[in-house]
Amino acid sequence: MDLAYVCEWEKKPKSNHCPSIPLVCAWSCRNLIAFTTDLRNEEEKDLTHMVHIIDTEHPWDVYSVNSGHTEVITCLEWDQSGSRLLSADADGHIKCWSMTDHLANSWENTVGSVVEGDPVVALSWLHNGVKLALHVEKSGASNFGEKFSRVKFSPSLTLFGGKPMEGWIAVTISGLVTVSLLKPNGQVLTATESLCRLRCRVALADVAFTGGGNIVVATSDGSSTSPVQFYKVCVSVVNEKCKIDTEILPSLFMRCTTDPARKDKYPAITHLKFLARDMSEQVLLCASSQNNSIVECWSLRKEGLPVNNIFQQISPVVGDKQPMILKWRILSATNDLDRVSAVALPKLPISLTNTDLKVANDTKFFPGLGLALAFHDGSVHIVHRLSLQMMAVFYGSSSQRPVDEPALKRPRTAGPLVHFKAMQLSWTSLALAGVDSHGKLSMLRISPSMGHVLDMNMSLRHLLFLLEYCMVTGYDWWDILLHVQPSMVQNLVEKLHEEYMRQNAALQQVLSTRIVAMKASLCKLSSSTIARVCDYHAKLFLIAISCTLKSLLRPHFLNTPDKSPGDRLTEICSKITDVDIDKVMINLKTEEFVLEMTTLQSLQQLIQWVGDFVLYLLASLPNQGSPVRPGHSFLRDGASLGMFRELMVVIRIWGLLKPSCLPVYTATSDTQDSMSLLFRLLTKLWLCCREENHITEPDDALIDECCLLPSQLLIPNIDWLPINDGIISKLQNKQLVRLQFGKAPGLVGHTVSSQFDAFVRAPGQPKIDHLRRLHLGAYPTEECKSCTR
Repeated sequence: MDLAYVCEWEKKPKSNHCPSIPLVCAWSCRNLIAFTTDLRNEEEKDLTHMVHIIDTEHPWDVYSVNSGHTEVITCLEWDQSGSRLLSADADGHIKCWSMTDHLANSWENTVGSVVEGDPVVALSWLHNGVKLALHVEKSGASNFGEKFSRVKFSPSLTLFGGKPMEGWIAVTISGLVTVSLLKPNGQVLTATESLCRLRCRVALADVAFTGGGNIVVATSDGSSTSPVQFYKVCVSVVNEKCKIDTEILPSLFMRCTTDPARKDKYPAITHLKFLARDMSEQVLLCASSQNNSIVECWSLRKEGLPVNNIFQQISPVVGDKQPMILKWRILSATNDLDRVSAVALPKLPISLTNTDLKVANDTKFFPGLGLALAFHDGSVHIVHRLSLQMMAVFYGSSSQRPVDEPALKRPRTAGPLVHFKAMQLSWTSLALAGVDSHGKLSMLRISPSMGHVLDMNMSLRHLLFLLEYCMVTGYDWWDILLHVQPSMVQNLVEKLHEEYMRQNAALQQVLSTRIVAMKASLCKLSSSTIARVCDYHAKLFLIAISCTLKSLLRPHFLNTPDKSPGDRLTEICSKITDVDIDKVMINLKTEEFVLEMTTLQSLQQLIQWVGDFVLYLLASLPNQGSPVRPGHSFLRDGASLGMFRELMVVIRIWGLLKPSCLPVYTATSDTQDSMSLLFRLLTKLWLCCREENHITEPDDALIDECCLLPSQLLIPNIDWLPINDGIISKLQNKQLVRLQFGKAPGLVGHTVSSQFDAFVRAPGQPKIDHLRRLHLGAYPTEECKSCTR
């Protein structure tokens, strides 16, 4: 493990960020991290409880929101889509924050629930019934369905027709369980019930789900001499009211308290976690004293109950008739460790059974198998999630020491040590975020080989497998890019494309834009593939414009049963290979293309981009020999050229309705019809490569005509890429980057920037809104949306 970057607060004299005492953080599948600090105001002597949300690619660009919680925040939980966040406090208030307009820096509190005055100790969204299993041993299989299989899993609660109902469950310190359900109309149904008849204090709790749709809650009163209790919770809706039923499950005492040698050594249980949200039969426990900790992993199993001989004679037990009992069994335990300050569990759903401790050799170092333990001396260990054997270690600034020196001999350093108070692993377990006692955020890289010397091929296979996982689930893959070296880029892109081409046509269509975005983000990391980033970016933009413009076409008669106007347009354009735009146009039903004039005018910037891009492509055809020029891949891409051709036809028809929406060209002669000239050349180029297996070279006559284009029309400058101000390319030389919240870093030590700057507007130039293609001028007055990736 090594530090990628640290981001800290600016030291202000008056108001200081100080960490909340139970500091919490949460990492979403979109690679947004939420964490809490308290803002201390010197004048009023009061604390404001803040929730901060950062995007891992721009950690300095923090969105801080005053949570409105009156007491310290105890829990943060992201939902499965990464677009909603729950926060709960020590006064029993739970708030649900939603992303507004899909903006990572705009959140609002929409709904919530409350158990007045009762601090919340555990919080979770209800399960939506979606569970994937990763089969690491099948990472060589060609079909995505074999590598990532859908597991039969019931949602915690279903609406009519089996649709999962959204909501959350929380456990409070006085032993209450509260469930809030979000109805489709925005109403919240809340119910609160005692976990068992004898209510007792709950210092620690965690929530997990079973495949049958039940919820399991584990609780501890904080003392290691008391048992860790487990309860089954069933949620149902009866007569428009939420109903909770609870049932007691077998409990356990930690091994260290029943061992005479260690009996009073660890008085407190400090951490209690299920190994995964949907693995209610495996639990991780940590007991601590002032200076030391011990960690144990337990598993719930069905065991046969031996029947006494006397009863055997009365009714013999035959085969599977033997009575069964559920019993907790210890899987593994660590030796005495330094005191544990935080635990982070992996989120990868790798399919492992209890007996799978000896995993096949090539998967032994797979990152998703490890959980992270942070210690009070600032170090972090990653241990196998079932056997608890050490897999990797990181020594913090205050804990650098030789590994072989025994812990007992080490003198305690003076003053409090800086250590992680809260930690989270990323969704692929390749990165670890820790927030320390000063509210500073550290981002750690976790090597895919877990510190073992794996050949390059093996590491590539790990990264490729995780990229495919992100492609299938739709999760963000930023944490995988942390490990991609420039030398790997070419190889990864080719292999990713190969794997994608092996899938069936339906799946390819679903993943078509995602793979283009993935290839673009990979190619950004190497200076030799920068021009391809421009092509992928343009391709995504082309697909977006094509979908937008086609979606505006309306069938003339609503009851037309056959294809939509967009599909019919595609069909006719591919059938009629005429080079004259007007002859193609005649075959279309023009009434389907009638739009309001204001709508047409608002599309002018997008239409202009299509026109400019076609002109740029055709003008660059004569010097097509250089693949470093952006646009190169389009000249052999029949599908994209076909899309441009369809759009030209649509634009031509719209131009008859409203001439001012047409693309503007600067031509040398007044009489020239620029659109039909470009359409004719574009069609000839498209005919050369429309069949994938039979691509022919463009003939000399076409190349000669394209050579004349610059003398007939002014070739536009294309704005290829938005400014690349993310952190990922600055982390490639493995140097630690130090950042400050609220302050964008300078572009120091930026290796790729020189090649990149050729395709990006310089800082002083007029700015452009890359999504709407609007020119905003040098000092724009309004904020504009842009992609964080």
